[in-house]
Amino acid sequence: QVHLVESGGGLVQAGGSLRLSCAASGRAFSDSAMGWFRQAPGKEREFVSAINWNGGSTYYADSVKGRFTISRDNAKNTLYLQMNTLKPEDTAVYYCAGRAWRTADSHMGSYIYWGQGTQVTVSS
Repeated sequence: QVHLVESGGGLVQAGGSLRLSCAASGRAFSDSAMGWFRQAPGKEREFVSAINWNGGSTYYADSVKGRFTISRDNAKNTLYLQMNTLKPEDTAVYYCAGRAWRTADSHMGSYIYWGQGTQVTVSS
């Protein structure tokens, strides 16, 4: 079992940066692939980024590639998402999620642990 709590969201101007964190409790974190998803108002939740259990493999949606960086610190049981060059279209609630497997995946249905989300608002 993994309990996830996101933090670091807020209001930022276009072009700015934010760093999201996801604190995990439970022994399973270091054995779990993790991901970030987001949901904008009126839209479906979508994949943002994922990382395998040891950080050796990372994946990104095309819309954030080159701007966002996912990372993890298993010693601290924490997942991160560094977001640079933010755009108004990045505005959404961002969720961290965990799988019961070590390998990362972009499919939302394969994630069984979810945080409550943190709001990111990018003004133009």
